[in-house]
Amino acid sequence: MQLGPIGFGAFKIGRNEKIKYPRPYDLPSDQEVDRLLDGLVELGIEHFDTAPAYGISEQRLGNWLGRRDVPVVISTKVGELFEDGDSRYAFDEASVRASVASSLRLLRRDVLDMVLIHTPHDDVTVLRETPVVETLQSLQEAGDIRAIGLSGKTPEAATMALEWADLLMVEFNADDPSHAAVIEQAARREIGVLVKKGLASGHLPADQAIPFVLNQSGVNSLVVGGLNLAHMADNLRIAEAALSQASH
Repeated sequence: MQLGPIGFGAFKIGRNEKIKYPRPYDLPSDQEVDRLLDGLVELGIEHFDTAPAYGISEQRLGNWLGRRDVPVVISTKVGELFEDGDSRYAFDEASVRASVASSLRLLRRDVLDMVLIHTPHDDVTVLRETPVVETLQSLQEAGDIRAIGLSGKTPEAATMALEWADLLMVEFNADDPSHAAVIEQAARREIGVLVKKGLASGHLPADQAIPFVLNQSGVNSLVVGGLNLAHMADNLRIAEAALSQASH
């Protein structure tokens, strides 16, 4: 799967409760979601990242995909659910299998492109003491998932995941470069690296934060959330300029 420098984080199309963004926002209408997603594809952004914990995000992406014939790559997650205003975590085999089945149905896919383990802060315990990795490997072998990986919190868990993951999603930005070493290890093993929170949930300026992330050796793509198509276009321009400058 080839990913562009910027992917779209679909949190804000599905959830606006208990958020970490600096400003509150209203959920967009169905028509606004369609216009946003259509506009992203026109820009050339074809990786959309979602999760069961993102409220109605998977459902909205699936509804849009059901009306479009577009070659997008979708990443989703297992482990965290958001119900009745609260997050809860479940990493047992039955819950993971049910989550994947739900994502296939909601996203209207025969196969999920990428499924990541969505962990709380104690991500090492999740990897050591639950069957989530083995369950995802079984679902991958059965043909339900193309690529599996970890969307965790700590460099320790990310390092553990190098033994089995096809890709990692890690927090990495100028304020928190703690995953730099494991990103480079992943690159040496030809494991994909997606960066989340590269703009520190909107607290860092894009013109500085995006080049910092994409100039890190081993990073394949940066996932950025938002509801403003013009801002996403600006992010993509910054990314392409940073990559062009780095190649010269």
